[in-house]
Amino acid sequence: MKVLNKDELQIAEGVLQKHFPKSYKTYGFIYGINRNKPTTLEVVVDTWPDFKVIICRPNLKNKRAALFTNKVSYYSMDDRALEKMLKEGDAFLWSTNFCVGGLDTAHLPMLKEASSHRKVTYRAYTLVHLLYLPDPNHLLMPSIDSELESRISCLNLSHVELVNKTWKFGGNEKSYNIIENLISNFLTCCIMNDKGEPVSWILLYDYCAMGILYTLPEHRHKGYAKVLIGTMAKKLYAEGYPLYCYIEEDNTVSYKLFKSMGFFEDVNYRAAWYEFNV
Repeated sequence: MKVLNKDELQIAEGVLQKHFPKSYKTYGFIYGINRNKPTTLEVVVDTWPDFKVIICRPNLKNKRAALFTNKVSYYSMDDRALEKMLKEGDAFLWSTNFCVGGLDTAHLPMLKEASSHRKVTYRAYTLVHLLYLPDPNHLLMPSIDSELESRISCLNLSHVELVNKTWKFGGNEKSYNIIENLISNFLTCCIMNDKGEPVSWILLYDYCAMGILYTLPEHRHKGYAKVLIGTMAKKLYAEGYPLYCYIEEDNTVSYKLFKSMGFFEDVNYRAAWYEFNV
């Protein structure tokens, strides 16, 4: 196992580009790291340079890591190599509490077996669809009148509490830290009311996926979500970001929304969020 340095991370980013859409989440983390976004992660591989498994995991030497959830993301090109990393050593930091996000559900039996072998408990958070836009020309952008366009803006730190209390996974100190970090360091897009207050918004996670899309109840059914998705997608494309998101399986409204705007899905692929050492 090897921890990648700055130059090696650049190479790894290029390799993962060849394995979209399944590699999007791990690629997104590395994309951000390579552009000097703040991170509490380190990246390890099974071998170098011809790696088969790449893992983004908490850097236990990073003092800021305690402020956030212990996130793990991986991409595997070889099930045998992944199984070996799960069974041997601490590539997944089994002695700590951590959450594997966006894992391929085809690997669940392997992960559960490894956790059982190590007497580590686990629980499922959610199953998700991976939706992506490989070609921005496929984006079905809604028309925007000049009045609405004038109200499109970005979130700032004064909006952290609002976003945190309306986020499904928010309402606590760690989620507040997550939102604060995203607003401070990643692209955001929102629609303001006539008082200059956000009424609808979308953020970018630190793995560069669009998310935390929300409209205040009294401002729904006005097409704001489509405007935000389209505006954010254009911004991301202009700056070279990947264009993708995860939608929970029971969130049919968001699923239909992104599909209606031209996003694609690999119907043979499902991802999940699982927490280990609960």
